[in-house]
Amino acid sequence: MPADHPILPPVRLLPDAELAREALAAPLFARAVRLARWAGPETRVSAGGELVDEQLPAAAEQLGLGDELSEGDGEAYASEAWRVAVDTGLLDVEYPAQDDESAEAESAEAEAVGSAEEGYEEERTGRVTHGEQLALVTSGAPQDILSLWLDALDVAFADATVPVLDDLTAAIDDDGEIDFDALDWDPEEEAEFLEGVLGNLYLLTVAEGGGADSPVPLPVLAASMIIPDDMGEPTDDILEQVSEAMMRLDEQFRVLEPIGLVSYVPVDEALMAEDADPAGAPEPEPPVGDDDVSRYGMVRLTPLGLYGIRARMLEAGVAAPVVGELAGKDAHALLDGVARFPEAAARAETEQWLAGRAPLDAVRELLAAARGRDTGAPVRRLQCQQALSLVGAEAEAAVREVLDDAELGGLARVWLAELGAGDVPPPPESMIFWLAVDTIAAQLDAEGEPDELQELVEGLVGQHSGFFEAAWRVDHPATADVLEAMGRLHRDRGVSKDARKAAFKARSRGGS
Repeated sequence: MPADHPILPPVRLLPDAELAREALAAPLFARAVRLARWAGPETRVSAGGELVDEQLPAAAEQLGLGDELSEGDGEAYASEAWRVAVDTGLLDVEYPAQDDESAEAESAEAEAVGSAEEGYEEERTGRVTHGEQLALVTSGAPQDILSLWLDALDVAFADATVPVLDDLTAAIDDDGEIDFDALDWDPEEEAEFLEGVLGNLYLLTVAEGGGADSPVPLPVLAASMIIPDDMGEPTDDILEQVSEAMMRLDEQFRVLEPIGLVSYVPVDEALMAEDADPAGAPEPEPPVGDDDVSRYGMVRLTPLGLYGIRARMLEAGVAAPVVGELAGKDAHALLDGVARFPEAAARAETEQWLAGRAPLDAVRELLAAARGRDTGAPVRRLQCQQALSLVGAEAEAAVREVLDDAELGGLARVWLAELGAGDVPPPPESMIFWLAVDTIAAQLDAEGEPDELQELVEGLVGQHSGFFEAAWRVDHPATADVLEAMGRLHRDRGVSKDARKAAFKARSRGGS
């Protein structure tokens, strides 16, 4: 793919106002806002800004978590929401300044009374105040709220890359410290893996048309990160890695769902119990194609999740276009831009572009942009033809203006014929062959050599006796390249030979 084209297909995003409403409704973010409004100067926090243990029951009750969850779970949710509130600036925690003598005195006092360091720090509570960002929740613009939500997403993402509690507990050494070497955890590597997973999920989503409709089976997503593209039958070792990745992703998506990034159906607990049974059968292969694949986890990015992952990609310097970006640009930029879009996204982008213009003016601008003998011109004309199909009969006058144009007359006649217009002059033979070469050149540039193009080539040759004798004379910059491609694509060896001879003639003529 040429470097000047977007790497990713465009995404269709909801309006900012709708995304902001989704952000405010995300459970984790909503809890953070409620705790920020509840907290005040009497709220006690540790030296690290965390709620002290004695405050957690009240925080969980404030969030309405006391009845529906066990005590520990409710307090864990409260602690998580508090951390989001502090890290996003919904809350500020300030500590009184200490001079050196005060610090030494307090340290000596701690030793004297035998206070544990952590317990003593909890007594040195800071002052909690409402942060400047809290007001934006009610008075800020949609972009302000989305910016806050992106900060909250960073917190949730960091939490998702931390080892699970069981692994952390197992890695505690005799001194009560976490042995990170025994934990075998690389935070950068873990974050990079999760970023890659979310990037693949984003790509799978936008490749289907730019929306967030179809869930992706967890085995498919895990396999996309583990199994090399050029691998045939996966080895047992690779399959085991995929299974391990699935289990880790199951934990991570459970963490990311409350922030509104994904909609997730977790792995069936019965399956995990089967895998944990030492007397059970060997672990099954990743169940891609299984009749009940949903048991192995299903995930999709929400509309808010599409916004969030795109924002992270842009921050990392990745080109991630969005449908509607070309609406304010000229026709040349539109036709070039949608050339690499999936069909649904190209149509949506073109519809937005047309919506802001009068039909006659829009069609004249499109036709003018479609002219040219540069390498990108055939694709622009193909996209112009697609755009014209979205315009009604009110554009007929503009299309008739180019009937005699050597480059545009053919597509103009096609459009008028599809419209059912009368009095359309038949094209001269030279225009028929020029349009055939131009169409194949556009298809080759846009799609390579798909099966549909092979059918087009064989159909053209079958309809016109002596096709190559006329085609090599066509005054089109891509004539020789098109004839060579026709030789590769046609399944009849005799016809392929004729196509290659015609390509040689075209190059010898010096016109291509």
